[in-house]
Amino acid sequence: MRAIMVVGTASHVGKSLITTALCRLLTRRGWRVAPFKGQNMALNAYVTANGGEIGYAQAVQAWAAGIAPQVEMNPILLKPQGDMTSQVILKGRPAGQVTSQQYYEKFFEPGWQAIQESLTILAQDHDFLVCEGAGSPVEVNLKHRDLTNMRVAQHLKAPTVLVADIDRGGVFAHIVGTLDLMDAEERALVKGIIINKFRGQRELLEPGLEWLKARTGIPVLGVVPWLEHRLPAEDSLSLFDRTPSSQKKAEVTVAVVRLPRISNFTDFDPLEAEPQVRVVYLSPKDDLGYPDAVIIPGTKTTIADLLILQRTGMAEAIRNYVAGGGTVLGICGGFQMMGQFLADPEGIEGTEGRFPALDLFPMRTVITQQKIARQRTVSSRYPQDGLPVAGYELHQGRSQLSLAEAEEKTGHKFEFLFEDPSLGVVDSTQSLWGTYLHGIFDNGPWRRA
Repeated sequence: MRAIMVVGTASHVGKSLITTALCRLLTRRGWRVAPFKGQNMALNAYVTANGGEIGYAQAVQAWAAGIAPQVEMNPILLKPQGDMTSQVILKGRPAGQVTSQQYYEKFFEPGWQAIQESLTILAQDHDFLVCEGAGSPVEVNLKHRDLTNMRVAQHLKAPTVLVADIDRGGVFAHIVGTLDLMDAEERALVKGIIINKFRGQRELLEPGLEWLKARTGIPVLGVVPWLEHRLPAEDSLSLFDRTPSSQKKAEVTVAVVRLPRISNFTDFDPLEAEPQVRVVYLSPKDDLGYPDAVIIPGTKTTIADLLILQRTGMAEAIRNYVAGGGTVLGICGGFQMMGQFLADPEGIEGTEGRFPALDLFPMRTVITQQKIARQRTVSSRYPQDGLPVAGYELHQGRSQLSLAEAEEKTGHKFEFLFEDPSLGVVDSTQSLWGTYLHGIFDNGPWRRA
């Protein structure tokens, strides 16, 4: 089996994009390709066919390679929960909630074993692995317990490509510094450099490229221009950089509440791609205004983010918006927030208790230990009957809603969104929508209905 490793001088330099491109390129050349990232930290997760969780970026890379995502492509997924803790997903399944120190004490050896086992499994059905690192491969305080960068490259004896972001400035220092901090064995694996996100004139860069080759002895394989691509981002930091759908003129404005622990915001990429839709991301402290629709997204810590909405006044703003005729859609944790209360009797999210929610309809949700993670294909009832809709569930919580009670409380009739009543509801005015289904906007006919 052949392999190539893609590492970067820092986070957000474009490793995922380059890895995705290599998966597609090698697949087109006839190789049986699989992506691999030993450890990922992200709240954008995807549910595989067997109900396992992996980073969404690895799912995209699998699709680029023309294959179905599987848990071995990302054996360790860390999902930050706040308070310096993360949920550990090991080979697709929840394995505990730990601090950084506890993680390395408890999961370093099992994690490395899971990585090696996953590589062995992938090698059985594929003849080329495109592996992605995380962050920087030379964090000197963490290098001895780095599971996902040069440890993997050395294990596979994989030729390695170093990716650097020139748009931030200081690209030559980043490249030289990264290489200088590598051990001799690690540096020997680096066969080329890719400079990413270039906006200027190539001829002005050439002297620097020649200097870099002379200084490092490693060739620059290519200079990738700045691309306005629509591949999903790995974490919510990218939301701070987004302009409202490229400031395009649009007929419809959709405001997404940028919760502090927002998860699966890839749900909204299809909306951003719609030419007549402008998507804006609002902090809980921002003025809600009166957009055409408001979306409350999923979150890793529903109760904590609900309390922030209440403290900042965003919860009251949403209630006033609905009272004025506004349209709200809640997805997963956002759906749970729309109900009457959330209860966490076991303190799974950190604090035991029962917490008042937005009370837009009388739904009650109890946070449970058991996580539901599964792909779904269902038939819609609204906004058009009989449309096939595919997506996935990924939540810890069970919700109960009586349609009769909801009608009595709100004065509106409620219906189930899909043939499976557990997946969501909509009221008769079609102003209140809630669903547990991630990826719902990926379904073009439903999105445009």
